[in-house]
Amino acid sequence: MTAFIATLKIKPGRETEFERLQAELSQLTHQHEPDVLVYDVIRHREKRSTYVVYARFKDEAAFQAHMAIDFHGRLVPPILDCVEGEMDLQFYDWCS
Repeated sequence: MTAFIATLKIKPGRETEFERLQAELSQLTHQHEPDVLVYDVIRHREKRSTYVVYARFKDEAAFQAHMAIDFHGRLVPPILDCVEGEMDLQFYDWCS
């Protein structure tokens, strides 16, 4: 299995838009991509503009399919437009 954790700081005033877009991406991912085992978005309790996206995929092929699916291409550019600076994107291998 492969996974990623992305930490994102959102531009001031764009949090609602970011959350709406991420909710749609998460919902579509869970509906149409059975090999995406987890796709969660969480917000920091104190730093309200800081979010973490955690995704876990059955394998590398599932990750590549996720990146290529049509709704990903539609939703990710406006999501990234909400991000202030660079996101911290880290990839991991499942080990248990």
